[in-house]
Amino acid sequence: MGGRPRPLYERGFALDKLIIKGGKKLSGDVTVSGSKNAALPIFFATILAPGTHEIHNVPFLRDINTTIKVLEQLGAEVEGNGNVVRINTGPIANFEATYDLVKTMRASVLALGPLLARFGKARVSLPGGCAIGARPINLHLKGLAALGADIKLEHGYVEAKAKRLKGGRVNFDIATVGGTEQLMMAAATAKGETILENAAREPEIIDLGDMLCDMGAKIEGAGTDTIRIIGVDELAPVTHRVIPDRIEAGTFIAAAAITGGDIRIHNMRLDHLDALVFKLQDAGVEIINRDNVVRVKGPRRPGAINIKTRPYPGFPTDMQAQYMALMCVADGASVISENIFENRFMHVSELMRFGADITVEGNTATVKGVKKLSGAPVMATDLRASASLILAALAADNTTEISRIYHLDRGYESIEKKLAALGADIVRVKE
Repeated sequence: MGGRPRPLYERGFALDKLIIKGGKKLSGDVTVSGSKNAALPIFFATILAPGTHEIHNVPFLRDINTTIKVLEQLGAEVEGNGNVVRINTGPIANFEATYDLVKTMRASVLALGPLLARFGKARVSLPGGCAIGARPINLHLKGLAALGADIKLEHGYVEAKAKRLKGGRVNFDIATVGGTEQLMMAAATAKGETILENAAREPEIIDLGDMLCDMGAKIEGAGTDTIRIIGVDELAPVTHRVIPDRIEAGTFIAAAAITGGDIRIHNMRLDHLDALVFKLQDAGVEIINRDNVVRVKGPRRPGAINIKTRPYPGFPTDMQAQYMALMCVADGASVISENIFENRFMHVSELMRFGADITVEGNTATVKGVKKLSGAPVMATDLRASASLILAALAADNTTEISRIYHLDRGYESIEKKLAALGADIVRVKE
């Protein structure tokens, strides 16, 4: 192997910006990277089985780099070559994930369940705030307590102990992706049966369940709202391929739609995006799946179609900002309701700098489509907001400068290079 994955983020990406000259119709072929949201829990699941795991189709992202740092801090040995990462969790001898890493990526809290299950103890920093709203981990802790964990909160850390976790029944107050993943991992080696009710149903949950089953876990119902887990005594290392990133795929579909382009998307699962696809087709976007290649043809001007974000399989909150950018140039007015996260309309003020006509009241935005957007200097506020600004810039007249794109590097692998290959006039420069 070629040593540990190259540390992209030691180069000061926070000072980079994108310069985009709009008006180009995208065309050609693009390949979707592996799913960040699937890879993160999969990396932490390797803690459960000492030995070397081999993970394929890993996206090269800032959050992946942070996860590697967390695992190395615990004592794991990590090496990578391209999009393949090998993780040896045998040497783990530290049971603490510190604040300096957890604060940069909330998913680091997923180390808690696997450490507790394997070693009977864990100390993980509370993740702190989030730009798009509060995402507390109380459901994680409530679920672990139901499996017999003794949990204390001291000095900003979760300290958990359990000689061996015991199966139990957990009914989530709300469907939580992270909480479902946390409890799936913790229950895999718990004594007896665990039932997770009102579980999250996302494809990333299924991918984690598939990996755990390959490791020797007994799990039924991943991808439904009721998951049953029979604890086993031990798990074994595996080789696993991460599913494609459905949000990256959805972003490229929206990019073709907003530019009136014609592109072919490789390495994607269209069935993971049914709610988005149905809405875009209603808006006049042509989407055809043939031989596992998805062709997307944008209309002259999209129609205005309302959406409401919902837990999977509903319309994904992670595509709300990108969809709003498309509706900014739609023929008519659309209503977008955000039902997952508060504060997830921070991109609205930036889209309005392009000349978009958007009115926000509570968790609802009314978007009146305009015939043309105009390039402007804008600032990214979070990961998906970054993508929405890129889409608006691709469709706008003149030149757009997008600053604070370090958010973008958390979830999109070389998106500017992929878009440039499709004909976009886009470059990354130092601010």
